[in-house]
Amino acid sequence: MASQHTVIVGGSSGIGLATAQQLLAAGEQVTITGRSQDRLDAAKTSLGSKGRAVRMDAADALTLPPAFAAIGPFDHLVLALGSRKGFGPFAGMSLAEMRESFEEKVYAHFAAAQAALPFLRKDGSITFVSAVSAHAAAPGTAGIGAANAAVAAFVPVLAIELKPLRVNGVSPGVINTPWWDFMPDDQKRAVFAEYGAKSPVGRVGNPDVVAQAIAFLIHNTFVTGHVLLCDGGLRWAA
Repeated sequence: MASQHTVIVGGSSGIGLATAQQLLAAGEQVTITGRSQDRLDAAKTSLGSKGRAVRMDAADALTLPPAFAAIGPFDHLVLALGSRKGFGPFAGMSLAEMRESFEEKVYAHFAAAQAALPFLRKDGSITFVSAVSAHAAAPGTAGIGAANAAVAAFVPVLAIELKPLRVNGVSPGVINTPWWDFMPDDQKRAVFAEYGAKSPVGRVGNPDVVAQAIAFLIHNTFVTGHVLLCDGGLRWAA
Protein backbone atom coordinates (compact mmCIF):
# COMPACT_ATOMS: atom_id res chain seq x y z
CA MET A 1 0.00 0.00 0.00
CA ALA A 2 3.00 2.33 0.21
CA SER A 3 2.45 3.52 -3.36
CA GLN A 4 -1.19 4.48 -2.81
CA HIS A 5 -1.90 8.21 -3.00
CA THR A 6 -5.09 9.60 -1.44
CA VAL A 7 -6.36 13.14 -1.89
CA ILE A 8 -8.55 14.34 0.99
CA VAL A 9 -10.69 17.35 0.12
CA GLY A 10 -11.52 19.04 3.41
CA GLY A 11 -8.50 17.48 5.06
CA SER A 12 -7.28 20.41 7.14
CA SER A 13 -9.22 19.49 10.30
CA GLY A 14 -11.55 17.00 11.93
CA ILE A 15 -12.35 13.76 10.13
CA GLY A 16 -10.34 14.63 7.04
CA LEU A 17 -7.20 15.38 9.02
CA ALA A 18 -7.59 12.25 11.16
CA THR A 19 -7.88 10.19 7.96
CA ALA A 20 -4.71 11.78 6.60
CA GLN A 21 -2.85 10.98 9.80
CA GLN A 22 -3.93 7.33 9.73
CA LEU A 23 -3.01 6.83 6.08
CA LEU A 24 0.38 8.47 6.54
CA ALA A 25 1.04 6.29 9.59
CA ALA A 26 0.41 3.27 7.33
CA GLY A 27 3.10 4.47 4.95
CA GLU A 28 0.82 5.85 2.25
CA GLN A 29 0.93 9.13 0.34
CA VAL A 30 -1.57 11.84 1.25
CA THR A 31 -2.50 15.25 -0.11
CA ILE A 32 -4.93 17.31 1.93
CA THR A 33 -6.84 20.31 0.64
CA GLY A 34 -8.73 23.14 2.30
CA ARG A 35 -9.78 26.71 1.63
CA SER A 36 -8.19 28.28 4.73
CA GLN A 37 -4.45 28.70 4.28
CA ASP A 38 -3.94 29.13 8.03
CA ARG A 39 -5.67 25.84 8.83
CA LEU A 40 -3.84 24.12 5.99
CA ASP A 41 -0.50 25.33 7.35
CA ALA A 42 -1.36 24.08 10.84
CA ALA A 43 -2.51 20.73 9.47
CA LYS A 44 0.62 20.38 7.34
CA THR A 45 2.74 20.95 10.44
CA SER A 46 0.88 18.20 12.29
CA LEU A 47 1.33 15.79 9.37
CA GLY A 48 5.06 16.35 9.06
CA SER A 49 7.23 16.30 5.98
CA LYS A 50 5.46 13.38 4.29
CA GLY A 51 2.08 15.09 3.99
CA ARG A 52 1.27 17.48 1.17
CA ALA A 53 -1.18 20.39 1.44
CA VAL A 54 -2.85 22.25 -1.43
CA ARG A 55 -5.25 25.15 -1.10
CA MET A 56 -8.59 24.37 -2.74
CA ASP A 57 -12.05 25.88 -2.38
CA ALA A 58 -14.46 23.10 -3.29
CA ALA A 59 -17.32 25.61 -3.46
CA ASP A 60 -15.60 27.39 -6.37
CA ALA A 61 -16.19 24.88 -9.16
CA LEU A 62 -14.23 26.76 -11.82
CA THR A 63 -11.00 26.52 -9.83
CA LEU A 64 -11.22 22.77 -9.19
CA PRO A 65 -9.89 21.32 -12.50
CA PRO A 66 -6.63 23.32 -12.37
CA ALA A 67 -6.25 22.52 -8.67
CA PHE A 68 -6.49 18.78 -9.34
CA ALA A 69 -4.19 19.16 -12.33
CA ALA A 70 -1.59 20.68 -10.01
CA ILE A 71 -1.88 17.65 -7.71
CA GLY A 72 -1.51 15.20 -10.59
CA PRO A 73 -2.56 11.52 -10.79
CA PHE A 74 -3.73 9.80 -7.60
CA ASP A 75 -5.46 6.62 -6.47
CA HIS A 76 -8.21 7.54 -4.01
CA LEU A 77 -10.40 10.55 -3.27
CA VAL A 78 -11.98 11.33 0.09
CA LEU A 79 -14.54 14.14 0.22
CA ALA A 80 -14.80 15.31 3.83
CA LEU A 81 -16.62 18.59 3.31
CA GLY A 82 -19.01 19.84 5.95
CA SER A 83 -21.62 22.55 6.39
CA ARG A 84 -23.47 23.88 9.42
CA LYS A 85 -26.23 25.37 7.28
CA GLY A 86 -29.70 23.84 7.37
CA PHE A 87 -29.60 23.01 11.08
CA GLY A 88 -32.61 24.18 13.10
CA PRO A 89 -36.43 24.06 13.24
CA PHE A 90 -38.06 23.54 9.87
CA ALA A 91 -40.75 26.20 10.41
CA GLY A 92 -38.25 28.99 10.84
CA MET A 93 -35.60 28.00 8.29
CA SER A 94 -35.16 30.30 5.33
CA LEU A 95 -34.94 29.04 1.79
CA ALA A 96 -31.69 30.99 1.47
CA GLU A 97 -30.08 28.95 4.25
CA MET A 98 -31.35 25.74 2.71
CA ARG A 99 -29.78 26.77 -0.58
CA GLU A 100 -26.48 27.53 1.18
CA SER A 101 -26.57 24.10 2.80
CA PHE A 102 -26.77 22.44 -0.60
CA GLU A 103 -24.11 24.74 -2.08
CA GLU A 104 -21.62 24.00 0.71
CA LYS A 105 -22.32 20.28 1.02
CA VAL A 106 -23.99 18.75 -2.02
CA TYR A 107 -22.72 20.94 -4.84
CA ALA A 108 -19.19 21.00 -3.44
CA HIS A 109 -19.06 17.19 -3.19
CA PHE A 110 -20.48 16.89 -6.70
CA ALA A 111 -18.11 19.41 -8.27
CA ALA A 112 -15.00 18.08 -6.54
CA ALA A 113 -15.74 14.47 -7.47
CA GLN A 114 -16.42 15.43 -11.07
CA ALA A 115 -13.28 17.56 -11.40
CA ALA A 116 -11.13 14.81 -9.89
CA LEU A 117 -12.16 12.08 -12.33
CA PRO A 118 -9.55 12.76 -15.05
CA PHE A 119 -6.76 12.41 -12.47
CA LEU A 120 -8.18 9.54 -10.41
CA ARG A 121 -7.04 5.98 -11.05
CA LYS A 122 -9.78 4.21 -13.00
CA ASP A 123 -10.02 1.35 -10.48
CA GLY A 124 -9.34 3.51 -7.42
CA SER A 125 -12.03 4.83 -5.12
CA ILE A 126 -14.12 7.78 -4.01
CA THR A 127 -15.41 8.02 -0.45
CA PHE A 128 -18.09 10.60 0.29
CA VAL A 129 -18.63 11.79 3.87
CA SER A 130 -22.32 12.31 4.60
CA ALA A 131 -23.81 12.24 8.15
CA VAL A 132 -26.23 10.30 10.31
CA SER A 133 -28.81 13.05 9.79
CA ALA A 134 -29.34 11.52 6.33
CA HIS A 135 -30.68 8.33 7.96
CA ALA A 136 -32.23 9.39 11.27
CA ALA A 137 -35.34 11.44 12.08
CA ALA A 138 -34.13 13.99 14.62
CA PRO A 139 -36.17 17.19 14.96
CA GLY A 140 -34.27 20.22 13.71
CA THR A 141 -32.31 18.33 11.05
CA ALA A 142 -34.67 18.49 8.06
CA GLY A 143 -32.43 20.89 6.15
CA ILE A 144 -29.03 19.46 6.97
CA GLY A 145 -30.44 15.93 6.73
CA ALA A 146 -31.70 16.56 3.20
CA ALA A 147 -28.26 17.79 2.12
CA ASN A 148 -26.50 14.80 3.66
CA ALA A 149 -29.07 12.44 2.15
CA ALA A 150 -28.33 13.92 -1.27
CA VAL A 151 -24.62 13.20 -0.79
CA ALA A 152 -25.39 9.63 0.29
CA ALA A 153 -27.57 9.22 -2.81
CA PHE A 154 -24.55 9.77 -5.06
CA VAL A 155 -22.96 6.56 -3.80
CA PRO A 156 -24.95 3.69 -5.38
CA VAL A 157 -25.54 5.54 -8.64
CA LEU A 158 -21.89 6.44 -9.16
CA ALA A 159 -20.73 2.97 -8.08
CA ILE A 160 -22.54 1.65 -11.17
CA GLU A 161 -21.90 4.56 -13.52
CA LEU A 162 -18.18 4.95 -12.79
CA LYS A 163 -17.18 1.27 -12.44
CA PRO A 164 -14.55 -0.14 -12.03
CA LEU A 165 -13.97 2.89 -9.80
CA ARG A 166 -15.32 2.00 -6.36
CA VAL A 167 -17.65 4.57 -4.77
CA ASN A 168 -18.63 4.42 -1.11
CA GLY A 169 -19.70 6.72 1.69
CA VAL A 170 -19.43 7.13 5.43
CA SER A 171 -22.16 8.67 7.55
CA PRO A 172 -20.71 9.73 10.92
CA GLY A 173 -22.80 10.34 14.00
CA VAL A 174 -22.01 13.02 16.56
CA ILE A 175 -18.23 13.40 16.40
CA ASN A 176 -16.11 15.73 18.52
CA THR A 177 -14.64 17.87 15.75
CA PRO A 178 -14.29 21.61 15.09
CA TRP A 179 -17.73 21.46 13.43
CA TRP A 180 -19.13 22.04 16.93
CA ASP A 181 -16.92 25.01 17.78
CA PHE A 182 -19.77 27.47 17.17
CA MET A 183 -20.99 26.47 20.64
CA PRO A 184 -19.48 27.66 23.94
CA ASP A 185 -17.54 24.88 25.67
CA ASP A 186 -20.10 24.34 28.44
CA GLN A 187 -22.95 24.07 25.95
CA LYS A 188 -20.95 21.68 23.79
CA ARG A 189 -20.21 19.44 26.78
CA ALA A 190 -23.92 19.35 27.61
CA VAL A 191 -24.87 18.49 24.03
CA PHE A 192 -22.25 15.74 23.85
CA ALA A 193 -23.45 14.33 27.17
CA GLU A 194 -27.02 14.28 25.88
CA TYR A 195 -26.11 12.53 22.64
CA GLY A 196 -23.77 10.16 24.45
CA ALA A 197 -26.58 9.14 26.80
CA LYS A 198 -28.84 8.40 23.82
CA SER A 199 -26.25 6.36 21.94
CA PRO A 200 -26.06 2.59 22.51
CA VAL A 201 -22.27 2.88 22.92
CA GLY A 202 -22.71 5.54 25.60
CA ARG A 203 -20.54 8.29 24.12
CA VAL A 204 -19.97 10.54 21.14
CA GLY A 205 -17.25 9.66 18.67
CA ASN A 206 -13.87 11.10 17.85
CA PRO A 207 -12.43 11.69 14.37
CA ASP A 208 -10.19 8.62 14.55
CA VAL A 209 -13.09 6.16 14.56
CA VAL A 210 -14.52 7.67 11.38
CA ALA A 211 -11.06 7.74 9.83
CA GLN A 212 -10.83 3.99 10.46
CA ALA A 213 -14.10 3.49 8.56
CA ILE A 214 -12.85 5.59 5.65
CA ALA A 215 -9.54 3.70 5.54
CA PHE A 216 -11.46 0.41 5.42
CA LEU A 217 -13.47 1.57 2.41
CA ILE A 218 -10.33 2.79 0.65
CA HIS A 219 -8.50 -0.49 1.11
CA ASN A 220 -11.21 -3.13 0.74
CA THR A 221 -11.41 -3.69 -3.00
CA PHE A 222 -14.60 -5.76 -2.79
CA VAL A 223 -16.81 -3.06 -1.27
CA THR A 224 -18.59 -0.53 -3.49
CA GLY A 225 -21.94 1.24 -3.52
CA HIS A 226 -22.10 1.10 0.28
CA VAL A 227 -22.76 3.87 2.83
CA LEU A 228 -21.23 2.83 6.14
CA LEU A 229 -22.87 4.37 9.20
CA CYS A 230 -20.31 5.13 11.90
CA ASP A 231 -22.64 6.60 14.49
CA GLY A 232 -22.49 4.44 17.63
CA GLY A 233 -26.05 3.38 16.87
CA LEU A 234 -27.37 6.92 17.35
CA ARG A 235 -29.74 6.67 14.36
CA TRP A 236 -31.90 4.22 16.30
CA ALA A 237 -32.15 6.53 19.30
CA ALA A 238 -32.33 10.00 17.73
